[in-house]
Amino acid sequence: MKTKIIINPISGGGKNKDIEDIINKYLDKQRFQYDIHITTHPLHAKEIARQAIKEDYKAIIGVGGDGTINEIASEVIGTNISIGIIPNGSGNGFAFHFGTKKNIKESVLQLNSSQERTIDTGIANGESFINVSGIGFDAYIAKLFSISIERGLLNYIKLIFKNLGYKAQDYTIEYNDQRRKINAILISFANASQYGNNFKISPNAKTDDGLLDFVIINDMPRWKVPMFLLKIARGKIQDSRFVEIIKAKSMEIISNEEIIHLDGEPKSLKNDLTIKIKPQSLKILVPNE
Repeated sequence: MKTKIIINPISGGGKNKDIEDIINKYLDKQRFQYDIHITTHPLHAKEIARQAIKEDYKAIIGVGGDGTINEIASEVIGTNISIGIIPNGSGNGFAFHFGTKKNIKESVLQLNSSQERTIDTGIANGESFINVSGIGFDAYIAKLFSISIERGLLNYIKLIFKNLGYKAQDYTIEYNDQRRKINAILISFANASQYGNNFKISPNAKTDDGLLDFVIINDMPRWKVPMFLLKIARGKIQDSRFVEIIKAKSMEIISNEEIIHLDGEPKSLKNDLTIKIKPQSLKILVPNE
């Protein structure tokens, strides 16, 4: 299988310096006829993936976090090229949803026996996402996290607690022939189950059911936040009385918000928001175990 491997060297704070050596040692050269390309600037992974499509590659393996995989997927969606993942970001939610190991060597070995699956993807105002995206508090935190020097789960949680003064916002949502006004801390659009680090925003989300999980988190007393985060960590968020999960093919969101995040990457929002599912649109290599 003619394979392009794209490594983002700054994902996860650039902590793993020996990734190329691990790949060269453990990746099955009988299955993957590969070459390696290192990204050097923002959106470089998109450029490399676009060129790989032109050069008739059959698979692209991304080494990085959800943002890197999103860049690659945004070019690959709707093609016959398969995506593989070696997780090396701060959260790695998309990879962990499918049971990919956090350890680099173990995730490479998983690729050797991986199987191809076809999954859904999402579109928000014309831009693709594959994992979890959203508007409101999580988009606000994503923006702060993107400019933070510190990476990792601990810093993410620190940012949450530093910004507990964030006020719930008014939204008008339209879905399944309904129109409602709500006041919420955030609305997540989940194709897969988790933000990353096994923090599951929609534990029962499926990537091949033709539906997105729209997770509405309503306002709550701030002293309840620690227990609420514990529910997310335990995959029990659906049990909270502050949470509503709507399964739908699409949703319109009208608000005054100026930012969303797509797979953890903040994006400016200039118009009202239209989110849709794109069924069976991406081929990925998932662990066969």
